[in-house]
Amino acid sequence: MLPFFNLGSRGDNHVQHMKVPGKDKYRLQDKIDLILKVNYSSSLFAAIFGLICFFFLDIKGVIPYTFIGYAFVNLVNTALYRRHENLVLTYNLTSILSMLAAIVITIYSGSIQSPFIFVLAIIVFAGYVTTKVFGQLYLIVNLAVLTILFLYDTGDFRISENTVPLESRNWFAFLSAVFAVYLLGGVFGKNLLMAHHKLYKSRNEIQERIEEKETLLKEVHHRVKNNLQTVSSLLSLQSRAIADEKISSIIKSSQNRVVSMAMVHEMLYKRDDYLSKIELRPYVKELCDYLVRSVKGSNSNIKVDLDIDDHKLSIDTVIPIGLIINETITNALKYGITDAKGGEIHVSVKKIGENRYQMYLGDNGIGYSEDIGPRTSNSLGLKLIYNLSRQLRGTISRDYDKKGTYYCIEFEEIIEEFNSVD
Repeated sequence: MLPFFNLGSRGDNHVQHMKVPGKDKYRLQDKIDLILKVNYSSSLFAAIFGLICFFFLDIKGVIPYTFIGYAFVNLVNTALYRRHENLVLTYNLTSILSMLAAIVITIYSGSIQSPFIFVLAIIVFAGYVTTKVFGQLYLIVNLAVLTILFLYDTGDFRISENTVPLESRNWFAFLSAVFAVYLLGGVFGKNLLMAHHKLYKSRNEIQERIEEKETLLKEVHHRVKNNLQTVSSLLSLQSRAIADEKISSIIKSSQNRVVSMAMVHEMLYKRDDYLSKIELRPYVKELCDYLVRSVKGSNSNIKVDLDIDDHKLSIDTVIPIGLIINETITNALKYGITDAKGGEIHVSVKKIGENRYQMYLGDNGIGYSEDIGPRTSNSLGLKLIYNLSRQLRGTISRDYDKKGTYYCIEFEEIIEEFNSVD
């Protein structure tokens, strides 16, 4: 008697008319087709039930007229949908008609002992398969109706006695059960099963597409990493072919910058969950170890001290951070830590706000003058450190209280396309 369709999260209050773009248009069309189908089916079955009551069970008066009246009015209500195209209006009218018809038939067929009373439970069930709000509403209303019917049955006041003839009551009970089973199984159960299969099929299709896109994304990171490694190899070959030590050092620095970016894509390629987030601590450790080997060799006495929590940051954030660390550590290894006994490099990252972080990094080497800065120096590395900090919507300052060179950088996680620094 009640149509089965899903009004969606917004359907508790309103469903817009048919102007729904894209995929929602097809989803709403499925709901429209379903409500029309259920309305036609319940109206036809109610009309047949009414005719059987009148001609075969010798039930006269209110009960058969209510069945036939419900069938006619509900068909008109369904037909009018073609004119106003208001799904909620059609649904609510059908629900109210169903409830009123069920109450009338119940009263005139035995009240609280009527076999038709179980149709009220179907109305509640139908409400819950549409939206939670409608389900709760019909649950409260029908519980109140059952209470009233009980009080009516136990009181002295009577609207009418049971109008079903004694010899027809078993048949009426049987047809009422058939009617209820048909609505639950043939209408709601069947359509719920179809909806479940469609949902399961859609979920499988979505999962296949996700896996396909994850594979493609993984391949992209793999190709980018390979291309960056190729560039790194070319720079390495070029630096070996140049006799000028200064130019060779510049090319080597560029190679390290490329490697720091390649490591990010390599980590994304190796991840099992394919998230676009990088675990910061393993990345910083691998980068620092590579820089120490690259500049000081494999047998150096450089200690790398990391104090980094389990942060996962976006690729748009990690690449600038990697370049900052690359420039800072490279300068420290080349110019700061000159003692043959070695030195220490420190990198720490702490979360200081909802989307804000603080990175403290540096070395215990000889340091450099306070007068040297991005505006007074021609050092590309120093300019990169300050420019990349601004790109991360952050601030940068030097800590002059410690021996060596230490920077304190506050930055924000960036979720956007990474733009290169000029």
